Amino acid sequence: MTDSVKRGLRDHLLLHFGQHAKLRDGEYPLVIDRAEGVHVIDTDGRRYLDALSCLFCAQLGYSYGDEFAEAATAQLKRLPFNTNWNTAHPPAIELAERLAGLAPDGINRAFFTSGGSEAVESAWKIARQYHVANGQPERVKAVARRTAYHGQTLGALALTGIPALKDPFGPPAIDVARVPNTGEGDLEFLLRETEETIIAADPGTIGMLIAEPVQNAGGCFTPPTGYWAGLRELADRYGFLLVADEVITGFGRIGEYFAVPEVVPDMITIAKGLTSAYAPMGAVLVSDRVAEPYFRPGQALSHGITFGGHPLAAAIALRNLEIFERDKILDGVRELAPHLRRRMHELHRLDVVKDVRGDGFFYAAELDLADPAQIKGAIPRRLREVGLIARADDRGAPVVQIAPPLVCEREHLDEIVDKIGNVLGEFLQEH
Repeated sequence: MTDSVKRGLRDHLLLHFGQHAKLRDGEYPLVIDRAEGVHVIDTDGRRYLDALSCLFCAQLGYSYGDEFAEAATAQLKRLPFNTNWNTAHPPAIELAERLAGLAPDGINRAFFTSGGSEAVESAWKIARQYHVANGQPERVKAVARRTAYHGQTLGALALTGIPALKDPFGPPAIDVARVPNTGEGDLEFLLRETEETIIAADPGTIGMLIAEPVQNAGGCFTPPTGYWAGLRELADRYGFLLVADEVITGFGRIGEYFAVPEVVPDMITIAKGLTSAYAPMGAVLVSDRVAEPYFRPGQALSHGITFGGHPLAAAIALRNLEIFERDKILDGVRELAPHLRRRMHELHRLDVVKDVRGDGFFYAAELDLADPAQIKGAIPRRLREVGLIARADDRGAPVVQIAPPLVCEREHLDEIVDKIGNVLGEFLQEH
Protein backbone atom coordinates (compact mmCIF):
# COMPACT_ATOMS: atom_id res chain seq x y z
CA MET A 1 0.00 0.00 0.00
CA THR A 2 1.55 3.30 -1.06
CA ASP A 3 2.02 6.23 1.28
CA SER A 4 -0.50 8.29 -0.68
CA VAL A 5 -3.17 5.59 -0.28
CA LYS A 6 -2.47 5.36 3.44
CA ARG A 7 -2.65 9.12 3.76
CA GLY A 8 -5.97 9.30 1.97
CA LEU A 9 -7.38 6.54 4.13
CA ARG A 10 -6.12 8.05 7.34
CA ASP A 11 -6.94 11.69 6.66
CA HIS A 12 -10.00 11.80 4.42
CA LEU A 13 -12.09 8.62 4.02
CA LEU A 14 -14.72 7.66 6.58
CA LEU A 15 -15.09 3.88 6.43
CA HIS A 16 -18.45 2.24 6.89
CA PHE A 17 -18.33 0.52 10.31
CA GLY A 18 -14.65 1.46 10.46
CA GLN A 19 -12.59 1.77 13.63
CA HIS A 20 -10.68 4.83 12.53
CA ALA A 21 -8.36 4.96 15.54
CA LYS A 22 -6.60 1.92 14.07
CA LEU A 23 -5.61 4.03 11.08
CA ARG A 24 -3.81 6.45 13.38
CA ASP A 25 -1.93 3.46 14.81
CA GLY A 26 -0.85 2.32 11.35
CA GLU A 27 -3.34 -0.58 11.06
CA TYR A 28 -5.01 -0.39 7.65
CA PRO A 29 -7.88 -2.40 6.17
CA LEU A 30 -7.75 -4.24 2.89
CA VAL A 31 -7.67 -1.87 -0.05
CA ILE A 32 -8.83 -3.75 -3.14
CA ASP A 33 -7.37 -2.47 -6.38
CA ARG A 34 -8.75 -4.86 -9.00
CA ALA A 35 -10.59 -8.14 -9.46
CA GLU A 36 -10.93 -11.01 -11.90
CA GLY A 37 -13.06 -14.13 -11.87
CA VAL A 38 -13.83 -14.92 -8.24
CA HIS A 39 -10.66 -13.27 -6.93
CA VAL A 40 -9.82 -9.76 -5.76
CA ILE A 41 -6.33 -8.27 -5.67
CA ASP A 42 -5.21 -5.64 -3.16
CA THR A 43 -2.95 -2.64 -3.74
CA ASP A 44 0.09 -4.76 -2.80
CA GLY A 45 -0.76 -7.36 -5.42
CA ARG A 46 -1.95 -10.02 -2.97
CA ARG A 47 -4.71 -12.22 -4.37
CA TYR A 48 -7.74 -13.43 -2.38
CA LEU A 49 -10.59 -15.78 -3.20
CA ASP A 50 -13.67 -13.70 -2.37
CA ALA A 51 -15.76 -16.24 -0.45
CA LEU A 52 -18.19 -13.53 0.67
CA SER A 53 -19.11 -12.05 -2.74
CA CYS A 54 -18.17 -8.65 -1.29
CA LEU A 55 -20.98 -8.63 1.29
CA PHE A 56 -23.28 -11.02 -0.61
CA CYS A 57 -23.39 -8.80 -3.71
CA ALA A 58 -21.09 -10.09 -6.46
CA GLN A 59 -23.21 -13.01 -7.68
CA LEU A 60 -21.40 -13.11 -11.02
CA GLY A 61 -17.94 -12.47 -9.65
CA TYR A 62 -15.75 -9.99 -11.49
CA SER A 63 -15.34 -11.11 -15.10
CA TYR A 64 -18.34 -9.51 -16.81
CA GLY A 65 -17.11 -5.92 -16.86
CA ASP A 66 -17.01 -5.63 -20.65
CA GLU A 67 -20.62 -6.76 -21.03
CA PHE A 68 -21.89 -4.46 -18.33
CA ALA A 69 -19.82 -1.59 -19.71
CA GLU A 70 -21.45 -2.15 -23.09
CA ALA A 71 -24.93 -1.98 -21.53
CA ALA A 72 -23.98 1.08 -19.50
CA THR A 73 -22.48 2.89 -22.49
CA ALA A 74 -25.56 2.29 -24.63
CA GLN A 75 -27.84 3.59 -21.89
CA LEU A 76 -25.69 6.63 -21.09
CA LYS A 77 -25.69 7.60 -24.76
CA ARG A 78 -29.46 7.24 -25.03
CA LEU A 79 -30.72 8.55 -21.67
CA PRO A 80 -28.24 9.15 -18.84
CA PHE A 81 -30.88 9.95 -16.25
CA ASN A 82 -34.57 10.22 -15.60
CA THR A 83 -36.30 9.83 -12.27
CA ASN A 84 -39.31 7.61 -11.56
CA TRP A 85 -40.79 10.47 -9.53
CA ASN A 86 -44.20 10.60 -11.28
CA THR A 87 -42.48 10.00 -14.61
CA ALA A 88 -40.81 6.91 -16.07
CA HIS A 89 -38.35 5.55 -18.61
CA PRO A 90 -38.15 2.33 -20.67
CA PRO A 91 -35.38 0.51 -18.72
CA ALA A 92 -37.30 0.77 -15.43
CA ILE A 93 -40.52 -0.30 -17.11
CA GLU A 94 -38.85 -3.27 -18.79
CA LEU A 95 -37.12 -4.30 -15.56
CA ALA A 96 -40.35 -4.09 -13.57
CA GLU A 97 -42.04 -6.32 -16.13
CA ARG A 98 -39.12 -8.75 -16.09
CA LEU A 99 -39.15 -9.00 -12.29
CA ALA A 100 -42.90 -9.57 -12.27
CA GLY A 101 -42.31 -12.57 -14.53
CA LEU A 102 -39.76 -14.01 -12.11
CA ALA A 103 -41.57 -13.27 -8.85
CA PRO A 104 -44.18 -15.56 -7.27
CA ASP A 105 -47.69 -15.40 -8.73
CA GLY A 106 -49.58 -12.30 -7.69
CA ILE A 107 -46.49 -10.11 -7.20
CA ASN A 108 -46.54 -7.92 -10.26
CA ARG A 109 -45.20 -4.47 -9.38
CA ALA A 110 -41.80 -3.04 -8.51
CA PHE A 111 -40.88 0.09 -6.56
CA PHE A 112 -37.21 0.82 -7.22
CA THR A 113 -34.68 2.08 -4.69
CA SER A 114 -30.93 2.61 -4.56
CA GLY A 115 -30.18 -0.30 -2.23
CA GLY A 116 -31.34 -2.77 0.41
CA SER A 117 -31.93 -0.49 3.40
CA GLU A 118 -34.02 1.81 1.24
CA ALA A 119 -35.99 -1.19 -0.02
CA VAL A 120 -36.80 -2.34 3.52
CA GLU A 121 -37.78 1.15 4.63
CA SER A 122 -39.90 1.58 1.50
CA ALA A 123 -41.69 -1.68 2.27
CA TRP A 124 -42.65 -0.28 5.68
CA LYS A 125 -43.98 2.96 4.17
CA ILE A 126 -45.93 1.05 1.53
CA ALA A 127 -47.41 -1.16 4.26
CA ARG A 128 -48.37 1.87 6.36
CA GLN A 129 -50.09 3.57 3.44
CA TYR A 130 -51.87 0.37 2.54
CA HIS A 131 -53.42 0.11 5.99
CA VAL A 132 -54.27 3.82 6.17
CA ALA A 133 -55.98 3.62 2.78
CA ASN A 134 -58.01 0.66 4.06
CA GLY A 135 -59.18 2.49 7.17
CA GLN A 136 -56.70 0.96 9.63
CA PRO A 137 -54.27 3.77 10.56
CA GLU A 138 -53.73 2.16 13.95
CA ARG A 139 -51.47 -0.50 12.39
CA VAL A 140 -48.23 1.23 13.38
CA LYS A 141 -46.16 -1.71 14.68
CA ALA A 142 -43.96 -4.28 12.99
CA VAL A 143 -42.75 -7.77 13.91
CA ALA A 144 -39.17 -8.94 13.24
CA ARG A 145 -36.78 -11.55 14.58
CA ARG A 146 -34.50 -10.98 17.55
CA THR A 147 -31.11 -10.97 15.86
CA ALA A 148 -32.17 -10.09 12.33
CA TYR A 149 -30.43 -7.41 10.29
CA HIS A 150 -32.58 -5.40 7.89
CA GLY A 151 -30.50 -2.30 7.15
CA GLN A 152 -29.05 0.94 8.46
CA THR A 153 -31.42 3.78 7.55
CA LEU A 154 -33.48 4.74 10.58
CA GLY A 155 -36.64 2.89 9.57
CA ALA A 156 -34.74 -0.24 8.50
CA LEU A 157 -32.58 0.02 11.61
CA ALA A 158 -35.69 -0.08 13.77
CA LEU A 159 -36.52 -3.45 12.21
CA THR A 160 -32.96 -4.67 12.80
CA GLY A 161 -32.66 -6.65 16.04
CA ILE A 162 -29.06 -5.96 17.03
CA PRO A 163 -28.91 -3.53 19.99
CA ALA A 164 -25.30 -2.47 19.41
CA LEU A 165 -26.25 -1.10 16.00
CA LYS A 166 -29.36 0.68 17.27
CA ASP A 167 -28.82 2.04 20.77
CA PRO A 168 -26.61 5.03 19.86
CA PHE A 169 -29.40 6.52 17.73
CA GLY A 170 -32.13 6.85 20.31
CA PRO A 171 -35.72 5.59 20.21
CA PRO A 172 -36.47 3.54 17.07
CA ALA A 173 -38.60 5.02 14.32
CA ILE A 174 -40.91 1.98 14.36
CA ASP A 175 -42.35 0.08 17.32
CA VAL A 176 -41.15 -3.48 16.70
CA ALA A 177 -42.11 -6.68 18.52
CA ARG A 178 -39.41 -9.35 18.55
CA VAL A 179 -39.91 -13.04 17.77
CA PRO A 180 -37.41 -15.94 17.87
CA ASN A 181 -34.81 -16.62 15.23
CA THR A 182 -35.48 -19.84 13.37
CA GLY A 183 -32.48 -21.45 15.02
CA GLU A 184 -34.02 -21.23 18.48
CA GLY A 185 -36.47 -24.14 18.40
CA ASP A 186 -38.70 -26.44 16.39
CA LEU A 187 -41.61 -25.40 14.18
CA GLU A 188 -44.23 -25.63 16.93
CA PHE A 189 -42.17 -23.49 19.29
CA LEU A 190 -41.38 -20.85 16.67
CA LEU A 191 -44.96 -20.37 15.54
CA ARG A 192 -46.34 -20.47 19.07
CA GLU A 193 -43.87 -17.85 20.29
CA THR A 194 -44.54 -15.71 17.24
CA GLU A 195 -48.31 -15.82 17.73
CA GLU A 196 -48.03 -15.10 21.44
CA THR A 197 -45.85 -12.07 20.67
CA ILE A 198 -48.39 -10.85 18.12
CA ILE A 199 -51.23 -11.21 20.60
CA ALA A 200 -49.26 -9.45 23.35
CA ALA A 201 -48.53 -6.53 21.00
CA ASP A 202 -52.23 -6.28 20.00
CA PRO A 203 -52.74 -7.80 16.53
CA GLY A 204 -54.87 -4.88 15.37
CA THR A 205 -51.89 -2.53 15.70
CA ILE A 206 -49.44 -4.61 13.63
CA GLY A 207 -48.73 -3.50 10.07
CA MET A 208 -46.28 -6.11 8.87
CA LEU A 209 -43.96 -8.96 9.76
CA ILE A 210 -40.57 -9.04 8.02
CA ALA A 211 -38.17 -12.00 7.88
CA GLU A 212 -35.37 -13.37 5.70
CA PRO A 213 -35.84 -16.81 4.11
CA VAL A 214 -32.37 -17.68 5.43
CA GLN A 215 -31.42 -15.29 8.21
CA ASN A 216 -27.98 -13.76 7.81
CA ALA A 217 -27.23 -12.24 11.25
CA GLY A 218 -26.41 -14.97 13.74
CA GLY A 219 -25.20 -17.25 10.97
CA CYS A 220 -27.42 -18.58 8.15
CA PHE A 221 -30.47 -19.72 10.12
CA THR A 222 -32.68 -21.86 7.87
CA PRO A 223 -36.41 -22.27 8.58
CA PRO A 224 -38.06 -25.62 9.30
CA THR A 225 -40.55 -26.89 6.74
CA GLY A 226 -43.90 -25.25 7.36
CA TYR A 227 -42.49 -22.11 8.97
CA TRP A 228 -43.36 -19.71 6.16
CA ALA A 229 -46.75 -21.32 5.70
CA GLY A 230 -47.31 -20.67 9.40
CA LEU A 231 -46.29 -17.02 9.03
CA ARG A 232 -48.65 -16.67 6.07
CA GLU A 233 -51.52 -18.09 8.10
CA LEU A 234 -50.81 -15.72 11.00
CA ALA A 235 -50.63 -12.73 8.67
CA ASP A 236 -53.94 -13.64 7.05
CA ARG A 237 -55.64 -14.32 10.38
CA TYR A 238 -54.54 -11.11 12.08
CA GLY A 239 -54.58 -8.81 9.06
CA PHE A 240 -50.96 -7.68 8.75
CA LEU A 241 -48.67 -7.95 5.72
CA LEU A 242 -45.93 -10.55 5.29
CA VAL A 243 -42.62 -9.28 3.88
CA ALA A 244 -39.76 -11.51 2.73
CA ASP A 245 -36.44 -9.69 2.98
CA GLU A 246 -34.47 -11.20 0.09
CA VAL A 247 -31.79 -8.53 -0.13
CA ILE A 248 -29.24 -11.33 0.49
CA THR A 249 -31.05 -14.52 -0.50
CA GLY A 250 -32.50 -13.26 -3.78
CA PHE A 251 -31.07 -13.90 -7.24
CA GLY A 252 -29.52 -17.29 -6.89
CA ARG A 253 -27.92 -17.31 -3.45
CA ILE A 254 -30.07 -20.34 -2.52
CA GLY A 255 -30.38 -21.64 -6.10
CA GLU A 256 -33.56 -19.82 -7.18
CA TYR A 257 -34.36 -16.26 -8.08
CA PHE A 258 -36.32 -16.02 -4.82
CA ALA A 259 -35.76 -18.18 -1.78
CA VAL A 260 -38.96 -17.72 0.21
CA PRO A 261 -40.52 -21.21 0.34
CA GLU A 262 -44.04 -22.56 0.34
CA VAL A 263 -46.07 -19.33 0.13
CA VAL A 264 -46.43 -15.98 -1.60
CA PRO A 265 -45.55 -13.03 0.63
CA ASP A 266 -47.19 -9.64 0.24
CA MET A 267 -43.89 -7.91 -0.55
CA ILE A 268 -40.31 -8.93 -1.30
CA THR A 269 -37.33 -6.63 -0.74
CA ILE A 270 -34.35 -7.09 -3.04
CA ALA A 271 -31.00 -5.44 -3.84
CA LYS A 272 -27.39 -6.80 -4.02
CA GLY A 273 -27.79 -9.64 -6.54
CA LEU A 274 -30.30 -7.67 -8.63
CA THR A 275 -27.34 -6.14 -10.45
CA SER A 276 -24.63 -8.49 -9.13
CA ALA A 277 -23.19 -5.26 -7.67
CA TYR A 278 -22.23 -3.85 -11.07
CA ALA A 279 -24.49 -0.90 -10.13
CA PRO A 280 -26.31 0.12 -6.92
CA MET A 281 -29.99 -0.81 -7.00
CA GLY A 282 -32.78 -2.24 -4.88
CA ALA A 283 -36.52 -2.72 -5.10
CA VAL A 284 -39.69 -3.66 -3.30
CA LEU A 285 -41.74 -6.18 -5.22
CA VAL A 286 -45.39 -5.62 -4.34
CA SER A 287 -48.41 -7.89 -4.64
CA ASP A 288 -51.50 -6.82 -6.55
CA ARG A 289 -53.45 -6.73 -3.29
CA VAL A 290 -51.04 -4.32 -1.63
CA ALA A 291 -50.78 -2.14 -4.76
CA GLU A 292 -54.57 -1.90 -5.20
CA PRO A 293 -55.17 1.18 -3.00
CA TYR A 294 -52.72 3.22 -5.09
CA PHE A 295 -54.99 2.81 -8.11
CA ARG A 296 -58.03 4.29 -6.41
CA PRO A 297 -59.07 7.74 -7.66
CA GLY A 298 -57.22 10.47 -5.81
CA GLN A 299 -54.91 8.05 -3.96
CA ALA A 300 -51.16 8.52 -4.39
CA LEU A 301 -48.13 6.54 -3.30
CA SER A 302 -46.53 9.19 -1.08
CA HIS A 303 -42.97 7.96 -1.26
CA GLY A 304 -40.14 8.57 -3.68
CA ILE A 305 -36.37 8.25 -4.10
CA THR A 306 -34.62 10.46 -6.64
CA PHE A 307 -32.24 7.82 -7.95
CA GLY A 308 -34.49 4.80 -7.40
CA GLY A 309 -34.69 2.95 -10.71
CA HIS A 310 -31.89 5.00 -12.29
CA PRO A 311 -31.84 4.12 -16.01
CA LEU A 312 -28.17 3.11 -15.84
CA ALA A 313 -28.82 0.77 -12.91
CA ALA A 314 -31.92 -0.64 -14.61
CA ALA A 315 -29.94 -1.35 -17.78
CA ILE A 316 -27.29 -3.12 -15.68
CA ALA A 317 -29.97 -5.18 -13.89
CA LEU A 318 -31.49 -6.23 -17.21
CA ARG A 319 -28.11 -7.33 -18.52
CA ASN A 320 -27.52 -9.17 -15.24
CA LEU A 321 -30.70 -11.17 -15.73
CA GLU A 322 -29.73 -11.90 -19.34
CA ILE A 323 -26.41 -13.31 -18.17
CA PHE A 324 -28.11 -15.37 -15.46
CA GLU A 325 -30.23 -17.06 -18.14
CA ARG A 326 -27.58 -17.37 -20.85
CA ASP A 327 -24.90 -18.79 -18.56
CA LYS A 328 -27.34 -20.94 -16.57
CA ILE A 329 -26.17 -19.48 -13.27
CA LEU A 330 -28.95 -21.03 -11.20
CA ASP A 331 -28.25 -24.45 -12.68
CA GLY A 332 -24.67 -24.16 -11.54
CA VAL A 333 -25.67 -23.34 -7.98
CA ARG A 334 -28.16 -26.21 -7.86
CA GLU A 335 -25.55 -28.62 -9.22
CA LEU A 336 -22.80 -27.66 -6.76
CA ALA A 337 -24.86 -26.85 -3.65
CA PRO A 338 -24.94 -30.48 -2.44
CA HIS A 339 -21.14 -30.65 -2.77
CA LEU A 340 -20.70 -27.45 -0.78
CA ARG A 341 -23.08 -28.77 1.87
CA ARG A 342 -21.06 -31.99 2.24
CA ARG A 343 -17.78 -30.14 2.39
CA MET A 344 -19.01 -27.60 4.95
CA HIS A 345 -20.37 -30.34 7.20
CA GLU A 346 -16.93 -31.98 7.15
CA LEU A 347 -15.86 -29.10 9.41
CA HIS A 348 -17.70 -30.88 12.22
CA ARG A 349 -14.51 -32.92 12.62
CA LEU A 350 -12.98 -29.91 14.36
CA ASP A 351 -13.77 -29.56 18.05
CA VAL A 352 -14.07 -25.80 17.69
CA VAL A 353 -16.98 -26.15 15.22
CA LYS A 354 -20.24 -26.31 17.14
CA ASP A 355 -22.68 -26.22 14.22
CA VAL A 356 -22.80 -25.85 10.44
CA ARG A 357 -25.91 -24.45 8.80
CA GLY A 358 -27.08 -22.80 5.62
CA ASP A 359 -28.30 -23.56 2.12
CA GLY A 360 -27.27 -23.08 -1.49
CA PHE A 361 -24.13 -20.94 -1.63
CA PHE A 362 -24.71 -19.47 1.84
CA TYR A 363 -23.21 -21.16 4.91
CA ALA A 364 -21.96 -20.48 8.42
CA ALA A 365 -19.85 -22.50 10.82
CA GLU A 366 -20.67 -21.63 14.43
CA LEU A 367 -17.61 -21.78 16.66
CA ASP A 368 -17.17 -22.71 20.31
CA LEU A 369 -14.60 -20.16 21.47
CA ALA A 370 -13.33 -19.60 24.98
CA ASP A 371 -12.90 -15.93 24.04
CA PRO A 372 -15.59 -14.88 21.50
CA ALA A 373 -13.54 -11.75 20.70
CA GLN A 374 -11.18 -14.02 18.76
CA ILE A 375 -13.77 -14.20 16.00
CA LYS A 376 -13.03 -10.59 15.08
CA GLY A 377 -9.26 -10.73 15.63
CA ALA A 378 -7.04 -13.71 14.94
CA ILE A 379 -9.35 -15.80 12.75
CA PRO A 380 -10.16 -13.29 9.96
CA ARG A 381 -6.51 -12.19 9.90
CA ARG A 382 -5.37 -15.79 9.43
CA LEU A 383 -7.94 -16.34 6.70
CA ARG A 384 -6.63 -13.33 4.79
CA GLU A 385 -3.08 -14.57 5.23
CA VAL A 386 -4.00 -17.76 3.35
CA GLY A 387 -5.73 -15.76 0.60
CA LEU A 388 -9.37 -16.07 1.61
CA ILE A 389 -12.01 -13.43 2.36
CA ALA A 390 -14.78 -14.76 4.59
CA ARG A 391 -16.91 -13.16 7.28
CA ALA A 392 -16.13 -13.53 10.97
CA ASP A 393 -19.23 -12.35 12.78
CA ASP A 394 -20.36 -12.06 16.39
CA ARG A 395 -23.91 -10.71 16.03
CA GLY A 396 -25.15 -13.65 18.05
CA ALA A 397 -22.96 -16.74 18.33
CA PRO A 398 -19.47 -16.43 16.77
CA VAL A 399 -19.49 -17.71 13.20
CA VAL A 400 -17.34 -17.91 10.09
CA GLN A 401 -19.64 -17.26 7.17
CA ILE A 402 -19.32 -17.72 3.42
CA ALA A 403 -21.40 -16.65 0.43
CA PRO A 404 -19.19 -17.36 -2.60
CA PRO A 405 -19.89 -15.95 -6.06
CA LEU A 406 -22.42 -18.06 -7.90
CA VAL A 407 -19.92 -18.64 -10.72
CA CYS A 408 -17.56 -20.58 -8.45
CA GLU A 409 -16.44 -23.96 -9.73
CA ARG A 410 -16.06 -27.08 -7.59
CA GLU A 411 -12.37 -26.42 -7.05
CA HIS A 412 -13.13 -22.92 -5.71
CA LEU A 413 -15.59 -24.33 -3.19
CA ASP A 414 -13.07 -26.97 -2.15
CA GLU A 415 -10.41 -24.30 -1.69
CA ILE A 416 -12.75 -22.22 0.49
CA VAL A 417 -13.62 -25.10 2.82
CA ASP A 418 -10.07 -26.45 2.92
CA LYS A 419 -8.66 -23.07 3.90
CA ILE A 420 -11.29 -22.52 6.58
CA GLY A 421 -10.62 -26.00 7.94
CA ASN A 422 -6.86 -25.48 7.95
CA VAL A 423 -7.06 -22.10 9.70
CA LEU A 424 -9.47 -23.41 12.34
CA GLY A 425 -7.31 -26.51 12.84
CA GLU A 426 -4.19 -24.38 13.37
CA PHE A 427 -6.15 -22.14 15.73
CA LEU A 428 -7.14 -25.18 17.80
CA GLN A 429 -3.53 -26.31 18.07
CA GLU A 430 -2.45 -22.88 19.31
CA HIS A 431 -5.28 -22.49 21.79
